[in-house]
Amino acid sequence: MNDRVTITVEGGIADVRLNRADKMNAIDPAMFEGIAAAIDRLAGMTDVRCVVLSGEGKAFCAGLDMASMADGGSGLGLGERTAEGANLPQQVAWGWRMLPMPVIAAVHGVAFGGGFQILSGADIRIAHPSARFAIRETYWGLVPDMAGIALWRTLARDDVLRELTYTAREFDGAEAVRHGFVTRLSEDPFGEAMMLAREIAAKNPQTIRGAKTLYNLAADADSASILLAETEEQLKVIRSPNQIEQVKANMEKRTAVFVD
Repeated sequence: MNDRVTITVEGGIADVRLNRADKMNAIDPAMFEGIAAAIDRLAGMTDVRCVVLSGEGKAFCAGLDMASMADGGSGLGLGERTAEGANLPQQVAWGWRMLPMPVIAAVHGVAFGGGFQILSGADIRIAHPSARFAIRETYWGLVPDMAGIALWRTLARDDVLRELTYTAREFDGAEAVRHGFVTRLSEDPFGEAMMLAREIAAKNPQTIRGAKTLYNLAADADSASILLAETEEQLKVIRSPNQIEQVKANMEKRTAVFVD
């Protein structure tokens, strides 16, 4: 993993930051590689129970660094795909959704284009009221191609998506909440995201991962498949040591101690 993304783990929470503050965390080829590598690393970290994703400096992510793309960004492996079907640009957004643990995006400044698609991959998105958003690709004569379409269909209405895509206009935090892109607003999105992450990390980690697996099925699977998956995930956790510990801790009014 390069220096475009940093990961710090404490108390079961991975503090993940886009780290190109001088460019408002704009995405260049190195940023694509760094985010994908960070996702790969997190996928294997069984001690991480929740991820908080944010951007250093003045912005979450300003989108594509168009100058760097013009200087050789076309060779990004658009035809090479993960097991889930994502190429590299798609993986930097879709990969957050496919991680086994929940991901909370803390958003400030701007989240344009690719940056907006990256935050859309998070399970929960907390933004500053002054944050600005845009599905920006048509402004540059492009279409959204970083998994946004696959992610937004579970968040916002079809006509809203079309209008925002066709116009490429900016919108604020209040409108983002209204459409479903943002979970809620906060004057301190990072602080609130960390507080929520600590609450999630205090739950049985196998239960949380199982619940995420089920919600990831919701957009595509038929009812019978979801019903079966609910049973399968429940059988994995019921009467397991962590589930028993959760019950005991609740009854004894103490903090549970889980095995990751």
